Amino acid sequence: MTSPAPSVPLSHLDDLWFQVGGTLCNLTCNHCFISCSPKNDSFGFLTLDDVKKRLLESVGLGVREYYFTGGEPFLNREMVAILVETLKFGPATVLTNATVLRDEWLAELQAAYSKSRYSLEFRVSIDGFSPQTNDPIRGEGTFARAMSGVQKLVQHGFLPIITAARTWSDERELEVVQKFVAMLREAGYARPRLKILPTLQLGAEEQRSSGYHELDRVTPEMLAEYDASLLVCEHSRIVTDRGVHVCPILIESADSLLGQSLAESGVSFPLSHGACFTCYQYGAICSNASSGRSRAKM
Repeated sequence: MTSPAPSVPLSHLDDLWFQVGGTLCNLTCNHCFISCSPKNDSFGFLTLDDVKKRLLESVGLGVREYYFTGGEPFLNREMVAILVETLKFGPATVLTNATVLRDEWLAELQAAYSKSRYSLEFRVSIDGFSPQTNDPIRGEGTFARAMSGVQKLVQHGFLPIITAARTWSDERELEVVQKFVAMLREAGYARPRLKILPTLQLGAEEQRSSGYHELDRVTPEMLAEYDASLLVCEHSRIVTDRGVHVCPILIESADSLLGQSLAESGVSFPLSHGACFTCYQYGAICSNASSGRSRAKM
């Protein structure tokens, strides 16, 4: 008999995510766990007013950090205004493919950042250290466009976190990391920051490689001496145009929608999905740092 999935309570709402770009993206990556594309509008954009409402709601709940994802967030015409507003409340991180960034947007964001006591981070998705290793995954010509975006960010005084999904073997990890760092430095990014992520066997990735096996599940025994704070659902929630969900990875799962308010979403969630197993294995997949805690300027 299979044991019921263990549940993780929300101990505190440290991180609040926004699916600000919905599922619309200018790219069609063949490992995207929610299959974002130029034609996927199953989730819609959040407006500046939507985000303002949630920011105000978050204050009384002690939220310490805000994340923005999609789709591609900068397809949302209000994205710059949304980030400027968020910097009045706390640290902000935006996950982007950096292919549609404009100098005038970055100049405005740098001005807002310089006046704020909080940090503004950009996480840029690049899945290979060259066109030959990146473009088969993210699309022809995307490496050059993404690197142009990285250079714009650096020129405007930002230090983007380059995120790469691990589509190579474990044996090549050191080689790949070294080539990434060398490539970024050669492109003018003198102090490169790199975050390697596991692939999630959902969406497009399920078609590219394989889905989760029925045994890829978290059991009660696995959580017996495990630090649950490494799981994003222990201290985070995400807002979409449908309401508040448990985490950024599971928004397409019906049981991930927990309510229409942040207060309603503060319930325990059963780790019954294959993606929960990946989070258990690697921890802190979604947040910038392993602690998942907020950052103010020093």
